[in-house]
Amino acid sequence: MQWEEVRNIYPNQYVKLQILTSHTEGNTKFVDDVALIRAIQDPKEATRELLNSKDGIIVSHTSNKELKIELRSLRGLRGVMHNEN
Repeated sequence: MQWEEVRNIYPNQYVKLQILTSHTEGNTKFVDDVALIRAIQDPKEATRELLNSKDGIIVSHTSNKELKIELRSLRGLRGVMHNEN
């Protein structure tokens, strides 16, 4: 299903989706095809679902014209931190 179809069927709602196909341009992942899992009425529930999502599952609001994800690299320091007294 295309994002535009989801937006037409579920206007102004949060939806939980499975990403079926996507492509990446630079640091942005554009979602091409999705499978609707369910609509979510409560914004707090949508946040919980998003935080618990894994492996290609996303939550988005249908007011968004495009379905895209900004990709970020996780950079951190490796090693042991020492506390100085």
